[in-house]
Amino acid sequence: MPKTTFITGANKGLGFETARRLTELGHTVLLGARDADRGRRAAAELGARFVQIDVTDDASVAAAAADVAANEGRIDVLINNAGITGSVVSAEELTGAEAALVLDTNVAGVVRVTTAFLPLLRASGAPAVVNVTSGLGSLALTHDPERVESKVIAPAYAASKAAVTILTTQYAKAFGDVRFNAVDPGYTATDLNGHTGTQTVTEGTDAIVTLATENPSAGTGRIIDRYGPLPW
Repeated sequence: MPKTTFITGANKGLGFETARRLTELGHTVLLGARDADRGRRAAAELGARFVQIDVTDDASVAAAAADVAANEGRIDVLINNAGITGSVVSAEELTGAEAALVLDTNVAGVVRVTTAFLPLLRASGAPAVVNVTSGLGSLALTHDPERVESKVIAPAYAASKAAVTILTTQYAKAFGDVRFNAVDPGYTATDLNGHTGTQTVTEGTDAIVTLATENPSAGTGRIIDRYGPLPW
């Protein structure tokens, strides 16, 4: 039986490329997106099914889970990909409201979706959650002068991704019946960075696809990039 995979923020960038690759690998892909028009077009292009979801809205998340429950009845893989960088301002100009928006989308959004979709995951024989984090949330990488992460100052975004990483390891400890792992796509050319990234979206989705397709024996509570485990 093919895996059923739900991806948030999948109408463009890493989410869209992940959806494309997993569809080619035989997954039944549910393409989650906030914008209905863009989401429907993206799903039609890939042969996926569009499910509208705004990860910052409890009612929208609940409606998406109900939609999947009524149609597929389960998911095998949940990929929490949706995220924002927030306003591009200096650290001294960053406001609490701007930081709260980033954290609400990137961190609380993961919590909302995970909680709502847990019953659908538990209907699978080998459920897995893949959270998209970033090396910008790694203490080790942001202090390594040889890494590009050490050159970037993005307090709200970096803090949100550090939170996603620890949220992943906490969930891995809390849920013995669902695997939780996190992935750093790397510096990938997407809208989030104005396409300045040095990796293609295909390279950026290598680790996401790995976690979405690996054998359940690979384990839980791990953080990887396309080259292997990451220091945190």
